[in-house]
Amino acid sequence: MDIALKVKGLVKEVIENNGYILDDVLYLKEEGNYFLRIIIDKKGIIDLEDCIKVTKLVDPILDGANYILDSYILDVCSKERDV
Repeated sequence: MDIALKVKGLVKEVIENNGYILDDVLYLKEEGNYFLRIIIDKKGIIDLEDCIKVTKLVDPILDGANYILDSYILDVCSKERDV
């Protein structure tokens, strides 16, 4: 199974139970580094505090599951919006 799909299944409930929408999960390599990008949304504007909160929620879940064997950077970010 794809890492992004596994992670999505792991973190979706905790993210949504805390008032956020899980928009997408991406696992990709950029400039030699692996990134696990968790894209969140909510009614209103996502700010840095929201990203920090979700990071603290999902980090222990990801560590416990230990699905990803590579070193990676966890990047919780907001959905890009058209301006």
